[in-house]
Amino acid sequence: MKKILIANRGEIALRVIRACKELGLQTIAVYSQADRDALHVRYADEAVCIGPAPSSESYLKPDCIIAAAEITGADAIHPGYGFLSENAVFSAICSDNQIKFIGPSPDTIAMMGDKSRAKDQMQLAGVPVVPGSDGVVPSVEDGKRLAAEIGYPVMIKASAGGGGRGMRAVMDESDFELSFQSAETEAQAAFGNSEIYIEKLIQNPRHIEIQVMGDGQGTTLHYGERECSIQRRHQKLLEEAPSIAVDQNLRERMGAAAIAGAESVDYEGAGTIEFLLDSSGQFYFMEMNTRIQVEHPVTEEITGLDLIRQQILIAMGERLTPSNQPVPIAGHSIECRINAEDPQKNFRPSPGTIKDFHPPGGPGIRTDTHVYAGYQIPAHYDSMIAKLIVHGPNREWAIHRMQRALDEFVLEGVATTIPFHQELLRHPAFIAGETDTHFVENQMLSN
Repeated sequence: MKKILIANRGEIALRVIRACKELGLQTIAVYSQADRDALHVRYADEAVCIGPAPSSESYLKPDCIIAAAEITGADAIHPGYGFLSENAVFSAICSDNQIKFIGPSPDTIAMMGDKSRAKDQMQLAGVPVVPGSDGVVPSVEDGKRLAAEIGYPVMIKASAGGGGRGMRAVMDESDFELSFQSAETEAQAAFGNSEIYIEKLIQNPRHIEIQVMGDGQGTTLHYGERECSIQRRHQKLLEEAPSIAVDQNLRERMGAAAIAGAESVDYEGAGTIEFLLDSSGQFYFMEMNTRIQVEHPVTEEITGLDLIRQQILIAMGERLTPSNQPVPIAGHSIECRINAEDPQKNFRPSPGTIKDFHPPGGPGIRTDTHVYAGYQIPAHYDSMIAKLIVHGPNREWAIHRMQRALDEFVLEGVATTIPFHQELLRHPAFIAGETDTHFVENQMLSN
């Protein structure tokens, strides 16, 4: 493998380019017309425009990306996260064109992308799952009967869902029919698939995920957990590793479950098994992300590993060494997602031109970003413009370091979530680690 095309944009495209360069590999950027002046275009060895600004006409067009790979002689494609990273059809198209897709097989992506099938597979592998429907629920009437058996509250979910779309919490039977129908409608609009399944609603859980890596040749490792409970409308805002709620015994049990789940589908590459953790310490499988995660840097900071580099090496045929398990964890890391959104206006997107940009510095601080002073933030894509990551010897130290980093961060010209994170990092309940997936709505945005 000599040349890798990065089928993405923004900070993850830069992150992959850097890993490739450190491996001595040539890089190819693809870009839409809106990203002509983007840093990933400037830093790659070659760059190909693949279409107009809308992602549906550029970054989500497999034929354009494959054409770019063919004309540049790319051996492999790294999909990053988002866009086509969990698209089984795209993975299969890469294979059909003798281009290595840096990720799992099309069958694995398809299975884990179907939440109902994924749950069934995890059950077969012995992974704890949330009580719920045995597959897709065909009708409102069937759903009502099942909900009564499980016991309210329940969660209605889109089978092909993600990002909180097609999800409805139902507290009692009186709200069931309307919630079921609205979830179906939203799922059809968002994913082209209206199929619904139902689970018991675990109230006030923590969102804990386990980073796994499989070499596709019989070895799967896990690299500890990340706490992702700080969310708004099911969108993560801050992540940290390790979790204050996970002791060594629970870490070992969750890690073993994650490995069992990944091995059951012969997993290749980087993936994440996401769990809900209740107040009693019981955990339940939620979903598997068959790609690198936005929040992978916090795992890198506590393990000293380069997960993108490891992805690429696996795609090149390198095997993992079982003796590396368990991976030693050192210190504590926190990541704040810096979005071009206005927290004072219900997190409304804030595209525009960055007039001044100066990220914080000093020991233990890392900023993953694709923006610079004078950069025009396009209105067509996700609003995340930077990830601010800190590492310290312990959680208290990391919190103080993040507070300092946020106070130093200069980013002018657009509204950002920096003020939100400054408030969050000084909230007594966050400092004490007393959070769950409803913390932001219940304790920060309820007034």
